[in-house]
Amino acid sequence: MLVKKCCGGGLGWALGGPIGAIIGYTLAGMSGRQGGSSFSTYGGAYQSQAYPQTKPGDFIVSLLVLFGAVMKADKQMLKSELDYVKQFLSKQFNQNQVQDFMTLFKDIIKQDYPLRDVCRQIVRSMDHSSRLELIHVLFGLSKADGHVHPDEVKVIHTLARYLNINDNDFDSIQAMFFKDTLSDYKILGLDSSETDNEVKKTYRKMAAKYHPDKVAHLGEDLKNLAEEKFKALNDAYQNIKKERGIR
Repeated sequence: MLVKKCCGGGLGWALGGPIGAIIGYTLAGMSGRQGGSSFSTYGGAYQSQAYPQTKPGDFIVSLLVLFGAVMKADKQMLKSELDYVKQFLSKQFNQNQVQDFMTLFKDIIKQDYPLRDVCRQIVRSMDHSSRLELIHVLFGLSKADGHVHPDEVKVIHTLARYLNINDNDFDSIQAMFFKDTLSDYKILGLDSSETDNEVKKTYRKMAAKYHPDKVAHLGEDLKNLAEEKFKALNDAYQNIKKERGIR
């Protein structure tokens, strides 16, 4: 596993399965190049123990693997995207830890890996709210250069399907990054023809699904990111209420 300094308490299931194989390959290469690595394993071996709730380290390593898939979608490796990844990590870790994760990430993006298998591993061990957060952050990466490339959207959509995220949830998250006259309805997963009662009912359901407390176990900064998403949901509902005169 990555040493505790890199993930605030160690990784769990992420170092088993295909994700573990990817990271194991990287760590072996780093050890060979540097004569030693800033990463280590517990008990000298990778472990695949499943945890009842996603650990912060599991989330970050899974996210790095998916970041790589999205960045390669449009056949470009933009500095703005690398900067986004680095800034994202900087909100979670100190400078030395960020450097270690960036070293890992730069090796990850050089590899090809079975996305379906990687996502299956994530689905088996990561809670649904954390998987929704993965998709939200991937859209943030895609928009890092100010434009969400269609090929990146296709990859994110594919990843969402592999992660057992339905199209309504995907469209809701995507609408937070694409603003048009129907964006508020899309964020709530609604058709503009729905009744006022259906709007209220759906809002309550979505508010429960996307509440920041659902991902509090991923750390304070990721909870703050979830709060931004939750605010977008509330703003969309308030806009629809104002438009329709709902009380």
